[in-house]
Amino acid sequence: MKLMKRLTLLALGIIAGTANASAEDKDLKVGAIYMDAQGFYAGVRKGIQTGASDAGRRLEIVETNAQGDVSKESSFIDTLISAGVQAIIVSPVSADGSYRAIRRAHDAGIPVICYNTCLNEEDMKEYISAYAVGDPYAFGHKLGDAAADYFLAEKKDKPKIAVLNCEFVEVCVTRRKGFEDALKARVPGAEIVANQEGATLDKAVSVASTMLSSNPDIDAFFGEAGGATLGAARAVRSQGRVGKTVVFGGDMTTEIAQELADHGVIKAVVDISGQGLGKLALAQAIKAIDGQAPAEIKVPYDIDLYKTSEDGKAWLKAHADGIP
Repeated sequence: MKLMKRLTLLALGIIAGTANASAEDKDLKVGAIYMDAQGFYAGVRKGIQTGASDAGRRLEIVETNAQGDVSKESSFIDTLISAGVQAIIVSPVSADGSYRAIRRAHDAGIPVICYNTCLNEEDMKEYISAYAVGDPYAFGHKLGDAAADYFLAEKKDKPKIAVLNCEFVEVCVTRRKGFEDALKARVPGAEIVANQEGATLDKAVSVASTMLSSNPDIDAFFGEAGGATLGAARAVRSQGRVGKTVVFGGDMTTEIAQELADHGVIKAVVDISGQGLGKLALAQAIKAIDGQAPAEIKVPYDIDLYKTSEDGKAWLKAHADGIP
């Protein structure tokens, strides 16, 4: 009897081990929606692909670029539901406007993983399995501190700041709050003299150039995202303002790192690694597919500050392929 019991336990262990191995080896079919095809989102895409390889899983990724359009995002989520994906990874275009499509995925039994942006708190708790995010307030606060360091060193106690924003998404509003709180705590005379949308590169160059023409006393720009940061820097150069107007911004790219390495215009950049966040989002998707969603919806990711020429050069060396 003891021998039979041992054999039975051994058989059960083999079956369990086989089941676990099967789960680990199972192919993944995941939908991924990006707001853009380059920069940060190219990094997210690479992170998702690398994350699948690191996890020992074979990944089929069904992906698209929503281009900041809620209707395109909604249509593609319906496509993903029909395609039978096991999870959807998305940076929602709108905290309020994206929930209907995401709810349809949730109701179809497909776990939805947010990264970078998400739904409002109530809908997030209802329809989201996990949210991979770098704290947007800390993001802005780190940059505000860096700006304060610069202005104090330059003995400018009443700097005029212009903001190029991406505030059609809530995280950018929160980034600005963090920036203002940190800056004004140390430089109380700092003043935001303009705040306009300029998330894409072309628009940011145009808006920043107009701001400089109408208000030549601007001491600095705060670019809330990558396109805004680089656009502000290009406008400063095209308007002959190098040495007079500087830029503090978010989201590292090759061009932004080159500007930081030059250190003539861009003085500090705060960044959340696209590749790192993509890996984290996929890891949460795999856990959700395997029935192991996290106890806390928000899963934090590190925020990096780059503020010297050497920081820019180091980033370029570490990202020779140009993907953040």
